[in-house]
Amino acid sequence: MPGLLDRRLLFVTGKGGVGKSTVTAALALLAAERGKRVLLVEVDAKGNLTNLFEHPAVGFEPREVHPGVFAMQLDTEASLREYLKLNLRIPVVGRIGPIANVFDFVANAAPGVKEILIVGKVCWEVRESVEGRAPWDLVIVDAAATGHVLAQLDAPRTIRDLVQTGPIRNQTEWMLDILSDPALTALNVVTAPEEMPVNETIELVERAATGSTVPLGAVVVNRVLPEPFTTADEVVFEALAAEPVRSTLEASVGPGVDGVFDAARLAVAMRRSRVVHLDHLRRAVDLPLLLVPYLFVRDHGLRVTRMVAEALAAELGE
Repeated sequence: MPGLLDRRLLFVTGKGGVGKSTVTAALALLAAERGKRVLLVEVDAKGNLTNLFEHPAVGFEPREVHPGVFAMQLDTEASLREYLKLNLRIPVVGRIGPIANVFDFVANAAPGVKEILIVGKVCWEVRESVEGRAPWDLVIVDAAATGHVLAQLDAPRTIRDLVQTGPIRNQTEWMLDILSDPALTALNVVTAPEEMPVNETIELVERAATGSTVPLGAVVVNRVLPEPFTTADEVVFEALAAEPVRSTLEASVGPGVDGVFDAARLAVAMRRSRVVHLDHLRRAVDLPLLLVPYLFVRDHGLRVTRMVAEALAAELGE
């Protein structure tokens, strides 16, 4: 199997709040620093992904947001416009309001119709790049959250089952070829060492392994706390916290000693509670785990993206 960044298409999903977009941006930065030309795709239309490169929001047309990293934001109407132009040879000038209204009506009635435009655009970029008509070495998608990503990725198969013949069914076949090829594609999950994100990750991996043709890649465990003390260190720590040493420290450095000891004990407790969930994840999921440390920083710009990329590089052996 190829390495993670040696594939052509990476989907990144995760429960809300675990740092999915940050990890997605960090993977793109890491690949670009390895000489790849990366297309970064945002599907949820929030426009936040480019903030991680300290660049203004982009639209449907790819824009370079960092050397080697190009970003685009998927838009349903723009995707429909491109589909009509490329596949049905229908030139569309201006807005396509009436067509879009009909499309929305059909999409709300039939499963997979809206999602096929999202996945179809992504697969089209990958196919164009593989065949030398697009400049991308790697397409990375900030995909839907864990509860919705499989429905998004399975849209071509859903449409294929609904449509028995014709050009639309034929197009789903080449999409499925890309999405199901483990040499090209991988679905990666971002989680945190906490109960709910870990449980959602385990459930998603099980569902993907049994009910989807999209290959699984790796699980990125974000915000892993460091171990403050070894077992030997704890003996020293408790001796410092006990009398009469504690009073001597307080007399020497002033008030606040108890607060330091309390904070240290809290850090140890948090680390150990998270280790339980991390161990549960290791036992339940037979996938590579990439650990990203908790970053004690306040900003969320390029500096943080680079720090996460460095952590991923160490985990990947890059």
